[in-house]
Amino acid sequence: MEGDPEPVLTRDCLIYIFSYLEADDLRRVSQVNEAWNDAAETPWLWRRLCLERWIFCNISNVDSEVNSWKKYYLHRSKTEQHMASGRSTADYNCTTFRGHSDSITGLQYLSNPDHQFDTGICKSLVCTASRDGTLRAWSVQEGKQLWSTPVQEEPLVKLITVPQKDLAITADSKGKIKVWNGQTGEELAAYDTSCTVGHLVTCKVDNQLYLTAGTRRGALITLTIPNLSQISHLSVVKDYQVDFLLVSPNQQWIIAGTEESNDIPAKVLRTELLSNSVVDDRLSTDSLPLSSCFMACWLPKKPSRVVTVTHSNGMSSEITIVTFDINLQKTKQKLEIQAKQVGNFSCKTTGWNNNILVEGHGINTIILVHSTELKLFSIDGTHYASFRDHKETITGISVDPFRVVTASMDLSLRVYTWKRQANQCLNLESNYHLLGGSHLRSRGFKNVLCDYVSIVGAVQSKDGKDVLKAYNFNL
Repeated sequence: MEGDPEPVLTRDCLIYIFSYLEADDLRRVSQVNEAWNDAAETPWLWRRLCLERWIFCNISNVDSEVNSWKKYYLHRSKTEQHMASGRSTADYNCTTFRGHSDSITGLQYLSNPDHQFDTGICKSLVCTASRDGTLRAWSVQEGKQLWSTPVQEEPLVKLITVPQKDLAITADSKGKIKVWNGQTGEELAAYDTSCTVGHLVTCKVDNQLYLTAGTRRGALITLTIPNLSQISHLSVVKDYQVDFLLVSPNQQWIIAGTEESNDIPAKVLRTELLSNSVVDDRLSTDSLPLSSCFMACWLPKKPSRVVTVTHSNGMSSEITIVTFDINLQKTKQKLEIQAKQVGNFSCKTTGWNNNILVEGHGINTIILVHSTELKLFSIDGTHYASFRDHKETITGISVDPFRVVTASMDLSLRVYTWKRQANQCLNLESNYHLLGGSHLRSRGFKNVLCDYVSIVGAVQSKDGKDVLKAYNFNL
């Protein structure tokens, strides 16, 4: 009837309609009038957008107050835009960290990336270990060293961090393991393995965190954290060094293997075994051999799916990549570890095959790096893409749900972002280089890590005093 007021949508109706909008549209409708603005600011709408875009965001750190989820979304998406475009000075700033007097042997984030967007103040903390006998912590955003330990008697050769406990753990060249306070650099505990440590990992069993060291003598030594009390000692690759040690994303399995002999199989065992004081005889029934495996990785979205790399034929230029789903099968008398093959293909390489890097993404994507080339495969061997963006050997790779970053001896880092194609398959898009300085002083990058707001690379210097290059995108 002429003169009647126009019908008005209720707040609940507006919220329902707005639930179909993307972030940019949601911001536009909030400017229409007060009622639309009130509905568009509903935390539930922004929470939905966050969880659809970032399954890995830390929900527990975002409260239910108005705008908290919106601020999280806008802050994080803006940072990712900077990291995707990589325009110098406009999208990031670069800091060079100097202080070590010898080569850097370990590089790890001490900060937890899940906590970087909840307060709007991002903080990336990095630890480095060096052959100069010191462990150091650096703040990427502040551009400064936070602390350094006293010089140790022996060179430090291994480093891992435990961000959730604010701890750093090192091993020196003679096998002494130490735990350090991540806030102050204070030494908390020490343990002497009496032999070289080839690898360090942490694993969680029944909500208890443990440290496992793979040694030169082929043993796995498991210790408590942070006290470093020995729990178990198992021989897995006798008389050979444990070169790789990998814990599955669900913390149920661990793989240990060596690169020193094709005749020694890698072994899969339950992490539960490491937390018990058991004898080596248990390994014959509680482990699964993987023949000729000299490298492996877990696929992060399929917690028990492992990718193994083997030599196809001795010293040939071909490798075989086999993917298994690991499970525990109950028989009449016992539980047995079984491996079901779900993928198998061969790939030709050049030169010695062990100079390969392999990483997993999602449930069926494999990133394979050799020499100057990065290749993307499915677990059945479907070749998605190849990239030759580097002029010299790729020495390191960092993979997360948003991007892949490669480090090279050409003194550059290359940034790629994940893109989903029309056929729903994931692919990579090559974006830009980050330069690491001058070849007059540096040989090249030898390692790289990234979190949600920064990229950090270790640079091998010609004078032997390695430095860090830190790229901060939180502007």
